[in-house]
Amino acid sequence: MIPVELCLGGVDLSEPRLAPGGRSLGYVRSSEGTAAVVVHGVGEDGSIDAGAALGHAVAPRPGRGLGGGCWCWVGDGSAIVHAGVDGNLWWVPLAGGPARRLTDHGPDRVAQAPVATPDGSRIVYVVDQAEVWVVSSDGDGALRLDDGSGDFCFDPSPAPCGSGVVWLAWNVPDMPWDRARVMHHRFDGAVVDEFQPPNSIQQPRLLPDGRGVAVRDDHGWNNVWVDDGPLVDEPVEHAGPTWGLGQRSYCWSPDARWVAFTRNEAGFGRLCVVSIDGGPVHEVGRGVHGQLSWEGDRLVALRTGARTPTQVVAYAHDGDPRGPWRREVVAVGPDAGWSKVELVEPEVVELIGADAAPIHARLYRADVDHGRMICWLHGGPTDQWQVTFMPRVAFWRSRGFHVLVPDHRGSTGHGRDYQQALRGRWGELDVADVVAAVRDAQSRGWADPARTVLIGGSAGGFTVLGALRAAPDLAAAAVVSYPVCDLADLSERSHRFERHYTSTLVGDPADPVVAARYRDRSPVWFADRITTPLLVFHGEDDPVVPVAQSRLFVERMAAVGRVDRAHHVELCVYPGEGHGFRQRANQVDEYARIEAFLQRHLP
Repeated sequence: MIPVELCLGGVDLSEPRLAPGGRSLGYVRSSEGTAAVVVHGVGEDGSIDAGAALGHAVAPRPGRGLGGGCWCWVGDGSAIVHAGVDGNLWWVPLAGGPARRLTDHGPDRVAQAPVATPDGSRIVYVVDQAEVWVVSSDGDGALRLDDGSGDFCFDPSPAPCGSGVVWLAWNVPDMPWDRARVMHHRFDGAVVDEFQPPNSIQQPRLLPDGRGVAVRDDHGWNNVWVDDGPLVDEPVEHAGPTWGLGQRSYCWSPDARWVAFTRNEAGFGRLCVVSIDGGPVHEVGRGVHGQLSWEGDRLVALRTGARTPTQVVAYAHDGDPRGPWRREVVAVGPDAGWSKVELVEPEVVELIGADAAPIHARLYRADVDHGRMICWLHGGPTDQWQVTFMPRVAFWRSRGFHVLVPDHRGSTGHGRDYQQALRGRWGELDVADVVAAVRDAQSRGWADPARTVLIGGSAGGFTVLGALRAAPDLAAAAVVSYPVCDLADLSERSHRFERHYTSTLVGDPADPVVAARYRDRSPVWFADRITTPLLVFHGEDDPVVPVAQSRLFVERMAAVGRVDRAHHVELCVYPGEGHGFRQRANQVDEYARIEAFLQRHLP
């Protein structure tokens, strides 16, 4: 069996970037609360040296997963600028010497997503995910560029000609995957253009010839568009939802003749290239990729998969971007012990959801079939667990559990209609889909209700609790982490990015009819109807879902006698933790508690 320690080992890698000209490669490496930018030299023969971490006066604020917003190269690649944990931007020269603070926003405000103009004279960035600013490379003359018309501003990108900046903006109650627009301003703040497509848009940038490139879903799928048409019009997603700053799911070659882009194919990933004029698509590599960067004949990315611990990889071609491409692994994040573990890829399965609708899912089969199954629900709910490296899944497979990962309607990765189907129906349609899908899985012999476990965090925990009310006989036990338990409270007290999220997922809470819906779908109001043994985790300092929600929910279960040895609920609150647990001791404890809990309640 896989030991817990292996699941916690290693480091996080994010944002690989080639310097202009391609002679240096950098990325962010973080572990146990500390982070640094690591830089490798690239020789004329293409060889990549061992690399070294830069010294930082203030530690970088790293992005997570395939997101970014932490750092950029400046000018000729002789320096970097990174977002610091103090809320400011810092200039760090590669040749040594003191770092310089460029901004004065922190610690009360947060500067992120720095991008240098092509000549290196200015740095464009965002503050508090709401304002777009520019500052000179010597730290003088910081100027706000946006006019305040957007509630959120993401991912600024300077025009190659140096004439201005484009960025993504949207207004509540929309989330960026509902509806967004592109703003184009000059450096003096004057508005050049404002473009509003019919639906969503993300990652706006300008080609050297002035044409706009972005990911749009006008035709129902998130595809890369050049000006007014899709580069490749196909029923797969070229990007994930905009949950944070700095996603880079496409990039172009230095001569702007080719575009590299990612594909999400039923949860599996693929990296491809295509001519800027369209035509046949050529494969670069398989696996989930992100954070693309292209200089010379080299393309770098983060790469991960069910059997591939997260890597920084560099692809190279021999003068023809159509391939073949050679892959070199530059860095590996997770513990090296995974090379000795036999990992498996999941099966793509289609289950029957509510109203007989098809529900997309992936099944990780245990090596030895004990007839036990974990149904693991992703958070969001506007999200998806792609086929990436997931130690938790491997851990429970090694203990004889099949792991089913369903994408109820409202999930991403399957087109706009599938994702938008949850509008107004969160807590109802997702619950019905999960109940029906688990019943279908049980009918196929993967597990019976006495050997089925439901697990979910955040929005996934909310759906788990709804499923336990709707179908008390669905599972033998359930585990939820920082679950949404009170929709009305979430709409008032969650962090700014998600505070209006329920307005589209449930409805306007000011409407009396909708207010009743908020109450009916909130677990704190049906705690007395949950009879399945339940283990609840929460972080004391959670800024997304207040810990008071879990405490009130458990109190109400206790009030009706659910806290006893035969039929009980357990609550574990970790001090100093937020929306997800970072401290190693708490992670070890979480695994141990879940294992002991399931041993008590499953035959």
